[in-house]
Amino acid sequence: MRSIWKGSIAFGLVNVPVKVYTATEDHDIRFHQVHAKDGGRIKYDRVCSVCGQSIPYTDIDKAYESPDGDKVVLTDEDFAKLPVAEKHEIPVLQFVPSEQIDPILFDKSYYLEPDSSTPKAYVLLATTLEEIERTALVYFTLRQKTRLAALRVRDGVLVLQTLLWPDEVRSVDFESLDGVAQPKPQEIKMAETLVDAMSDDFDPDQFTDEYQIELKRLLDEAIASGTGKVPEQPELVPTGMDAEVVDLVAALQRSLEASGRRTAGGDGAAKAEPKKAAKKAAAKSSKSAAKSTAAKKAPAKKTAKKTATRKGA
Repeated sequence: MRSIWKGSIAFGLVNVPVKVYTATEDHDIRFHQVHAKDGGRIKYDRVCSVCGQSIPYTDIDKAYESPDGDKVVLTDEDFAKLPVAEKHEIPVLQFVPSEQIDPILFDKSYYLEPDSSTPKAYVLLATTLEEIERTALVYFTLRQKTRLAALRVRDGVLVLQTLLWPDEVRSVDFESLDGVAQPKPQEIKMAETLVDAMSDDFDPDQFTDEYQIELKRLLDEAIASGTGKVPEQPELVPTGMDAEVVDLVAALQRSLEASGRRTAGGDGAAKAEPKKAAKKAAAKSSKSAAKSTAAKKAPAKKTAKKTATRKGA
């Protein structure tokens, strides 16, 4: 890895020299846009809408247009005048309980490596954060942009995670949730049983990006075929549950059975009740379906009878 930033953490009167590294990377396969007819690479050109000429990146400034249509152009010199935190310092602002930081605020993550021949201050800060079980709030300036960030420890290494500002998180108010009836007790019991059946310790290594794996396989097949085209794949017919479930209780019951968990035994009375309700609901649905089928067939018989009478006449 190559460091993207060098500076120090200001922890009171203590300075902790660090190097910053990007902690995550995107494993998605990248594609180029090409002309479908001849496979030629599509390129983009920065063309000025006034003079029609191609403009080099060094001659490009940034412009802002207000809602009223007023346009303002800013140069690099203008941006340099703006107040930002010290570019090579990460000041610790305060320490807060970790559970008070809503995960929706987390943005990008960075590893911090000690940049000193004697990383005693680094180890001291990391150990302190682990002991107090709190997260340090800091300011972090990268590429002329200052962000609020959380400083914590992961496997003995300091990790800095930039945070979104409060006004960058959208507020929501879905009308579809207004006046919705609360779940029934038996539905909650069945849902809790299902959660218990599906509970386990989190191990990220047991989850894989199946889409990227299959995409890589298709690309390998195309390269192996020598044509640059992906061979046609047989169409997969999806199979699954019925198109329509009887009700929420029945759906939960089916999920439990699929997970291999049975509700019988132990504290049977509480678990048996939802199961009976599911069977009763399923039976009721079958009767309704039968009546509906009979009702549909009845008009057909009458029509056939009338037709036969007319022929006899």
